[in-house]
Amino acid sequence: MAKVKFHIASQTELVLDQEAQVGDVIDLTDEQNIDTSIVNGKIADILEEKVAQAREEWLAQQAKQAAAELENQLQAQKQTMQAQVNEKAQKIVALETTLAHVKEQNTAELQSQLVKKDLDIQDTIAKKEAEIAQLEAKIDAVKEQNAAELQSQLVKKDLDIQDTIAKKEAEIAQLQAKIDAVKQQGQAELETALVKKDADVQSELATRDQKLTELTSQLALKEQKQQLELASVQNQFEAQLKTAQEQVEFYKDFKARQSTKEIGESLEQYAMTEFNKIRSYAFPNAYFEKDNTLSETNSKGDFIFRDYQDDLEFISIMFDMKNEADTTATKHKNADFFKELDKDRREKNTEYAVLVSMLEADSDLYNTGIVQVPNYEKMYVIRPQFFIQFIGVLRNAALNTVAYKQELAQVREQNIDITHFESDLTNFKTAFGKNYQSAATNFKKAIDEIDKSIARMEAVKKALTTSENQLRLANNKLEDVSVKKLTKNNPTMKAKFDATLEE
Repeated sequence: MAKVKFHIASQTELVLDQEAQVGDVIDLTDEQNIDTSIVNGKIADILEEKVAQAREEWLAQQAKQAAAELENQLQAQKQTMQAQVNEKAQKIVALETTLAHVKEQNTAELQSQLVKKDLDIQDTIAKKEAEIAQLEAKIDAVKEQNAAELQSQLVKKDLDIQDTIAKKEAEIAQLQAKIDAVKQQGQAELETALVKKDADVQSELATRDQKLTELTSQLALKEQKQQLELASVQNQFEAQLKTAQEQVEFYKDFKARQSTKEIGESLEQYAMTEFNKIRSYAFPNAYFEKDNTLSETNSKGDFIFRDYQDDLEFISIMFDMKNEADTTATKHKNADFFKELDKDRREKNTEYAVLVSMLEADSDLYNTGIVQVPNYEKMYVIRPQFFIQFIGVLRNAALNTVAYKQELAQVREQNIDITHFESDLTNFKTAFGKNYQSAATNFKKAIDEIDKSIARMEAVKKALTTSENQLRLANNKLEDVSVKKLTKNNPTMKAKFDATLEE
């Protein structure tokens, strides 16, 4: 029989650590491998249960104690409140008793005061009635006295009124007499004035009748004259109309016989001829020539007009002439040429652009004479017959601005002079700056070269100094050389020198 080793795995399990046979002994007292955590856990559970139970018992005891204390407090408060209630009830009984006593006393006093007050009121009423009776007696006396005085005053007033009425009636009679006299005098004067006025009116009517007769005769003469003038004007108009129709027919025939180029050139020739007719006296300083110079965009107008005063250009106009045959299939419009004309005006630097056009012959707009083109600056469309007149209008309007343009030109010249001065000053500054920069650069280069030369001389000086030191050391060494030193540690040379010295 042997002891078997084991260990406890749990509260209900025991595990053998070696083989065992029947009859082997398990000694629990010798077990060293007991799992204390299980035991400790069990102990902890038991302790926790005991603590929880003790805590519940303590809480129950505390609750009972608190309930007892609360009951005691409630009982004490109840007793205190009961005592207060009893005290209040006693006070209420005392107050009710006092109130009943005071009420009885006040009732007696009030009754006494009411009786006394009633007596006082009766006495006062009696006194007031006596006073009222006295006042009524006085009023009656005053009424009687006032009635007598009023009657006396009324009688006196009536007499005064009667006297005043008599005086007023006398004054009225006097005034009526005066009025009658004035009326009679005014009637006489009025009749005299009416007679005189009637005579004047008759004279004026006679004069006016005479003037009316004269005016009637003059009007008749004027009507006859107007009829004659109207007939003459009508005849002249018919003659002019006939001439115009003949010119239109001639012009149509002329255009029908011309080529497209000739039609355009004929309008240009017309403009040149019309201008040259009055150039010498109307535009002595003006420039008016064909525009033969192509612009950068290979475009040009027909004529350029420029006028000058004191060598100052005060107006410039670009003209473009447009015409076409009546039988042309594709009719052009004036608006087709606005953009090109505006471009020519800007490129040739002219102030105005004028399209002299015979296009759109049936247009009421362009047949009015001079039309300003919207959306284009200083552009106009005119018929050829207004060519010279329109130049004159623009020129005369521009003459008013000559003084301002001269002042502007002077200011521009001053600005140009200032600009030239500033430009010259800038050029001088630039040239001076370049020269200064070049001189400064060369000076710096010279300084650098001098510094380099100094550095090289310093190097040469240092080398020479080093050579001098080396030569000095060499000289010192040379002076220190002797036969004794040369033959030291050299027996062969020492023997030779000794032999030489002995010989």
